[in-house]
Amino acid sequence: MGRSLVEKLWERHRVADLGDGTDLLYIDRVLLHERTGSMALKGLQEQGRSVRHPDRAFVCMDHIVDTLPGRSDATVMPGGTAFIQETRAAAAEAGIRVFDIGDNRQGIVHVVSPEQGIALPGATLVCPDSHTCTQGGLGALAWGIGSTEAAHALATQTLVVKRPRTMRVRFEGALPPGVGAKDMILHLIAAHGAGGGAGYAIEFAGSAVTALSVEARMTLCNMAVEFAAWTGLVAPDTKTIDWVKGRPFAPKGGLWDAAVTDWQGLASDADAQFDKEILVDCADIAPTITWGTSPQHAVPLTGTVPDPEMADANAAQAQRRALDYMGLKAGDALIGLPIDGAFIGSCTNSRLSDLRAAAAVLKGRKVAAGVRAICVPGSMQVKAAAEAEGLHLVFREAGFEWRESGCSMCFFAGGEHFGKGERVVTSTNRNFENRQGPGTRSHLASPVTVAASAIAGHIADPRPLLGGN
Repeated sequence: MGRSLVEKLWERHRVADLGDGTDLLYIDRVLLHERTGSMALKGLQEQGRSVRHPDRAFVCMDHIVDTLPGRSDATVMPGGTAFIQETRAAAAEAGIRVFDIGDNRQGIVHVVSPEQGIALPGATLVCPDSHTCTQGGLGALAWGIGSTEAAHALATQTLVVKRPRTMRVRFEGALPPGVGAKDMILHLIAAHGAGGGAGYAIEFAGSAVTALSVEARMTLCNMAVEFAAWTGLVAPDTKTIDWVKGRPFAPKGGLWDAAVTDWQGLASDADAQFDKEILVDCADIAPTITWGTSPQHAVPLTGTVPDPEMADANAAQAQRRALDYMGLKAGDALIGLPIDGAFIGSCTNSRLSDLRAAAAVLKGRKVAAGVRAICVPGSMQVKAAAEAEGLHLVFREAGFEWRESGCSMCFFAGGEHFGKGERVVTSTNRNFENRQGPGTRSHLASPVTVAASAIAGHIADPRPLLGGN
């Protein structure tokens, strides 16, 4: 019987079978950030242990750092300076490379790792952050861990992991105009629930996934965790190899040739068996937006808020609470709903292709009065590339704030945030209560929907601005 890509990568990295479906896996790269990195490194120091392979560990300053121009170690978030400085000191002592404030490679860890060639097809990567699965877009086996596990991985270059079940989600057919990877994943989660992928490693496949750019595949994999999956990945192909080539930490010379030969064989066998399969007809996907406080609370932009009384008892209770928090009621239309803020950024949608797409909507237009609009590039490399193309001028002239890179207002940790009761259309990955500020009401959407809504001053369909229907 054939094997899936996940099974192949698992077997490659298995050091020992520990029984009961648990294995000791070799970890190729350990990624850290300043919100939890210092805890992992301090844990090692307290145990008298050292980092086994410092050259295979990397730290990004991204979660706590401010994104306002002229930033420093000082942060809006109370205590943030200590996170930054303690992580920096611990990394220096351990001999680990840091992409620090002021470094032109700094940025969100899940953006920096792929663009630097740290994440590679077939590699195993871990990071104490749930969205580590983003890097599965390159064909890597990447997943989020806790700080204690990070310390173990740093000390031993291994982790004890329970084998996940396998799932294949096939998106077949051409995507309609104005529909992208963010709409695809929101559509999937809305159809099958936020727990639909629990316990699975998911391979995204099908003609629509093959047609996606590598960066869009990362968006798809990023939100596998919002589907409760252990991870998500896309088999590498020629697009992937072309995207990785020449990146700083990618193989060079003869090693590159050998790597390419290997990567070309990283695919599920034709007769591979999956524990579960889901087929999505892309003709059924429209630009999608969330209405509630879970990514599964999503509908087509042109849809209406569902009636909780049509759901089962548990779902109905959660939906009623979500409607109360969001200030909505069953039957409300989402298009036309006034907004206070628009945010483009996060590890989900802050890459160059995302900024280009949003800029195409914004060019020659202005953000509506009363809307605070912010764009935070995913890395300083993305920011520099966008500025080389003049995209920053498009954002600024439209009325967006143009920021330094970082996680920014993807999540609230006591620092900068949107206001209580403010309604925000956001390209981020989570719309939980208080996610972008105490009492802030967040609607997840694609960058083009965020841009169109910022211009309109209310939730708006981007398709008319993109020349679609």
